[in-house]
Amino acid sequence: MFGKLFHLGFDALLIAAFLAGIKRSTGLTPALNKVPNKDIRQLLRSYLEVGEYAFDFAVVVLGVRPHVPSVHATANTSQRSDSFERRR
Repeated sequence: MFGKLFHLGFDALLIAAFLAGIKRSTGLTPALNKVPNKDIRQLLRSYLEVGEYAFDFAVVVLGVRPHVPSVHATANTSQRSDSFERRR
């Protein structure tokens, strides 16, 4: 029972974080003003805010990891990590 509930909650969090990533990279957002019920609209707005928080948290956690190279730091091919060399 609790395992399934945890699984559904985690899936909902991943979907919300995915939507936050879409919002950050493209600027597209759901049209919440078209939701007729005010309470459901506020619930959806809170859900999307939790997704943005989770997205920000993942960016911060992955940003401090030494094994996750930054795209901006590795824009020059001479600065890329040796662990990602092409094999010939």
